[in-house]
Amino acid sequence: QVQLVESGGGLVQAGDSLRLSCAASGFTFSNYAMSWYRQAPGKERELVAAITRAGGITNYADSVKGRFTISRDNAKNTVYLQMNSLKPEDTAVYYCNANYLGIVDYWGKGTLVTVSS
Repeated sequence: QVQLVESGGGLVQAGDSLRLSCAASGFTFSNYAMSWYRQAPGKERELVAAITRAGGITNYADSVKGRFTISRDNAKNTVYLQMNSLKPEDTAVYYCNANYLGIVDYWGKGTLVTVSS
């Protein structure tokens, strides 16, 4: 069955770094655009970063540009989110998303990132 399993979240201090991973299985990973979303308490889920199927194009929310980097390894069926210079406002549950041509959407269960000031 389809699975997206996020890992790498945790409690860090402002200015620290974290690397999130999302391991995919049950579908042809290289056919799917991948994204990271996040949802902070009391807020709507928002797009953080996205990467095309081959990894040639990336897109970021303005709030994370220059600090976060999305990448993927199609041989390992994994997408990553490198998060540097973390801020308290980055505190959220981070979700992995796989999308096929806007037709099919898969979601992971999320991993919690907490940034203390």
